[in-house]
Amino acid sequence: MIAAISKFEIQNGMEVEVKNAFKNRTGLVENAKGFVRLDVLSPINNPAEIHLITYWESDEDFEYWHRHHLKESHQHIPKGLKLVNKSWELTKYEHISS
Repeated sequence: MIAAISKFEIQNGMEVEVKNAFKNRTGLVENAKGFVRLDVLSPINNPAEIHLITYWESDEDFEYWHRHHLKESHQHIPKGLKLVNKSWELTKYEHISS
């Protein structure tokens, strides 16, 4: 299993709208082949930063979804959202323990 962690920072004060979008999202990723789980976190000391942790059965499953279905999963992002320049990061991890 792998974990893919996406991180970004909101520039224009839309933290509440973005967090609500994740709370009320349509669940498009849940039906993807190999998808295990999604956690959405925000550091207490920087509430404008969002971390998305997705767990996948394999790197191949994640890569397929990322290349073919990522855009669909972002369709409910609030209009007008601006991110801090160069704040988006994606890092993949081997999942060692449960």
